[in-house]
Amino acid sequence: MSVADRKAREKEALKMLILKGAKKLFLEKGIEQTTIRNIADEIDYSVGTVYVYFKDKNAILHDLHSIGFQELGGYFSELFSIENPMERLRKMGFIYIKFALENQEMYDLMFNVKAPMEFLENSNNDDWDEGAVTFGHVKKTIEECINKGHFVGHNVEPLSFMVWSLVHGMCCLQIRQRITGVKFTNPDTILLDGYNEYLKIIEKL
Repeated sequence: MSVADRKAREKEALKMLILKGAKKLFLEKGIEQTTIRNIADEIDYSVGTVYVYFKDKNAILHDLHSIGFQELGGYFSELFSIENPMERLRKMGFIYIKFALENQEMYDLMFNVKAPMEFLENSNNDDWDEGAVTFGHVKKTIEECINKGHFVGHNVEPLSFMVWSLVHGMCCLQIRQRITGVKFTNPDTILLDGYNEYLKIIEKL
């Protein structure tokens, strides 16, 4: 390995260390309460080192946000070979739930922590298009379902939003441990049981 290759790997490793430390603090303290100093202390590096890689904490969140959606996209990749849109829609929900439960901290950061709106407003909106791309997969699938005669009388975008919201809501209740407080008969399976009930409903539409 050349000196340049070694240095590049070391820089990438340090960048990932910063991101890991920041993610931990964002979730524990909240983004607004977390400072660059906090992040530097968390990883035992100087504040100046963090600033070499990121101009501010919102830039850090942007990278974490992007990584999360790239990971979700990796989960979704197996859907692209499913030609039947209703079958794809059914599988999409299961995969979304799987991603949320296997990546709970990242999911919280992607969807439940307050977004850094000042960074979004001061940057090219294309830098934050991962969420739009992911929602686009849902929307495209719903549109294909409608074209095949399903969901008659429904509109693509609001129906897509409803489907995403329903699955997202169930995932949030599970991740935030709100399910156990309701005293369901089968709390360990209620998430998937609930999703299967939703599937029974859409099969009739």
